[in-house]
Amino acid sequence: MKFSTQEEYGLRLLLRIAKSDSPNGLTIPEISELEGLSTANVGKILRMMRLAGYIESARGQTGGYKLKKPADQINVGDVLTSLGGKLYESGFCDLHAGIENIC
Repeated sequence: MKFSTQEEYGLRLLLRIAKSDSPNGLTIPEISELEGLSTANVGKILRMMRLAGYIESARGQTGGYKLKKPADQINVGDVLTSLGGKLYESGFCDLHAGIENIC
């Protein structure tokens, strides 16, 4: 399985937010500096994850990004899909589903 750059960054950002112990969450500039990514790229990916329901944001001086639900309730496959990825190529199921019709 290969991850696109956007998928990798999205997972990294989600993990960074999940590991944060800040009660107000992390701001885009903080996340950008910690991950070594541009603020524009971080903002774009965080917006996608917010719209998908994985994180929430608060505006203002004490605002930031936090997980919307507990980390153990977030499915990595769903996150990758929300970032535009596929877990496997279309022909994968034909080759590896075995006798089951489920993939």
